[in-house]
Amino acid sequence: PLFRFHKLRRLALSDNEISKLPADISQLPNLTELDLSRNDISEIPDSLKLCKNLQYLDLTNNPLNSFPICVTQLITLTHLGLNDLSLIELPSDVGRLINLHVLELRDNLINALPSSIATLTKLKVLDLGTNEFEVLPPEIGKLTDLLELYLDGNSIEYLPKDISNLQQLISLDVAENKLLTLPEELGELRNISDLTLSQNCLESLPHSIGKLKKLSILKADKNRLVNLTPAIGSCVSMADLVLSENLLTDLPSSIGNLKELSILNVDKNRLKELPCTIGCCVNLTVLSLRDNLLNLLVDELGKLEKLRVLGVSGNRLQYLPYTLNNLKHLQALWLSDNQTQPLLKLQTDTDQKTGVKVLTCYLLPQHDVRE
Repeated sequence: PLFRFHKLRRLALSDNEISKLPADISQLPNLTELDLSRNDISEIPDSLKLCKNLQYLDLTNNPLNSFPICVTQLITLTHLGLNDLSLIELPSDVGRLINLHVLELRDNLINALPSSIATLTKLKVLDLGTNEFEVLPPEIGKLTDLLELYLDGNSIEYLPKDISNLQQLISLDVAENKLLTLPEELGELRNISDLTLSQNCLESLPHSIGKLKKLSILKADKNRLVNLTPAIGSCVSMADLVLSENLLTDLPSSIGNLKELSILNVDKNRLKELPCTIGCCVNLTVLSLRDNLLNLLVDELGKLEKLRVLGVSGNRLQYLPYTLNNLKHLQALWLSDNQTQPLLKLQTDTDQKTGVKVLTCYLLPQHDVRE
């Protein structure tokens, strides 16, 4: 009975344990959207190619063994979801889908792309996450209208220089690969705002990163960074900077140029000190410095009037700067690994060696507390 509705345009059948798609699907010539995700369909009938107006097709998470050949004849498609299908390869004529804007191939077994994919010049979003790529397919460099590119969860060791061809790119995710270095050409991606480099083997970031004036989110956690290029201070739109689980011993003074920075996470590094310029990051709301080697905090932290969360547990602090009293919006101050109270009452003390007025509490027992 369903296939008698010849004017039907949208059909959503996800999560229904459907095991077979009837060949009568061809009787819905006006169908524009078909969602068959998360079912038990092992074969797509060839008659699907007769749905000449189909624009959206999602076959995600079905037991399909290969790319359905009939799909390459659906040249009106703009969105194709083929995630989690155990696909090994794409057909050579996938390039016929010249109207595709979104192509999702996450969670498959693909290690190469056919050359014809370069004809998909209208692609805006390409998701190749969690596959078996060892090199970035060169064809991607020809997809110059791409806005979002997801390559996370592969085994890519380097990015080619022609990554710079993707001038429109806004979001690039290469997390969980085997990247050792990044090309200086990365700095040519002038429109990028979200860059995820987490869980690679990077020891440094290219100096050209300073050219990324629109970059607002940079995640470079779980790498091997031993230093942070001073050029980072030129990323004037930076709002969220995640550098946790690296080997950093200090931060460049240019960090103070990041006036829009709201979240800075440098947990689990080897920081011995903070630059005084940290006080210039006046929009910081979260500063996390847990598990480092800090002996003291600079007085300039007291200038961060918008700070809500300060995490300094797992360091070597003897006291806190008295200027923290200026942080009227502070809601959470984490001083030790088993801290349970969101905010402690701090006492005024004087450092016996320097005579400087400081703040202390029972979690910092190196000094006698004086009323």
